[in-house]
Amino acid sequence: MTLDPDTDLKLERVVDAPRDLLWLCWTTPEHIKNFFIPVPHKVTECDLDLRVGGRFNTVFEVDGQRMDNKGVFLEIDPGRKLVFTDGYTEDWKPAEKPFMTAILLLEDAGEGKTRYTAIARHPTAEIREQHEQMGFHEGWGIVLDQLVAYVKSLRPPFSQV
Repeated sequence: MTLDPDTDLKLERVVDAPRDLLWLCWTTPEHIKNFFIPVPHKVTECDLDLRVGGRFNTVFEVDGQRMDNKGVFLEIDPGRKLVFTDGYTEDWKPAEKPFMTAILLLEDAGEGKTRYTAIARHPTAEIREQHEQMGFHEGWGIVLDQLVAYVKSLRPPFSQV
């Protein structure tokens, strides 16, 4: 996949968690609520329709404020790739102010580990810069750390997965 340094941001790490459990967490509303936004903020609602064109809607509580996030899935390769965007909502209704398209790639890295790649594609260089200044790398890194810790609470030890 070719990235555009003007509009794309990328976080990539090998994590000590199996790909199947990472996928399960990313595609199950009850699990998403446990990692998808840096603590102390939280996901209060999550509604998924896991199919291309299906909804990926979340509600965040940030500093006591409600934030609605509506989007759709654009591509799904079970266990390996998940692409979603806030550029559209369900039934392909265009969003007034799209922010990004997210691409999540999961690859086996051996010994129960996964190469985890998260890419945020933005419609303009200005929006990409805004996202980077908001703390993309730190925030998405925290979310990944929370996800790995949550996965470990589900099914240790990983060497037997």
